[in-house]
Amino acid sequence: MTDTQTFLSDDDATASFGASLAPTLVPGDIVSLEGDLGAGKTALARAIIQALAKDPALEVPSPTFAIIQPYETTGGAVLHADLYRLADASEADELGLLDDPDAIVLVEWANRAPQVVAAVTVTVTLGIPPGGEGRLAAVRRN
Repeated sequence: MTDTQTFLSDDDATASFGASLAPTLVPGDIVSLEGDLGAGKTALARAIIQALAKDPALEVPSPTFAIIQPYETTGGAVLHADLYRLADASEADELGLLDDPDAIVLVEWANRAPQVVAAVTVTVTLGIPPGGEGRLAAVRRN
């Protein structure tokens, strides 16, 4: 298990952090993006996906309403999911998040589905430090 913590001063730092995290991900990684509402989970996922796609202008909307957004990147399939609106953990199985063993899966609110949590290989926790300036990002590879 590896644990690192980084201070992200602003949105640009979050984007840079996501871009630097992207090449460390490998096919089959299930990444849990954790943190309170507004902690920057979607912004971080956007930066990771744009880096994996090698396209900084790629539109990466929040999957809050769609629940899952698939992307084909130069590194393979990437799925971005937001499980916040699931009514029941069993709904996660219907999404097919764990069906492609070669996909990189970025999951917000993974704790809504224990079967997804059990498959997580990387956890990124974002928090707002005391005083509310910037973000703290902790990365753990299981």
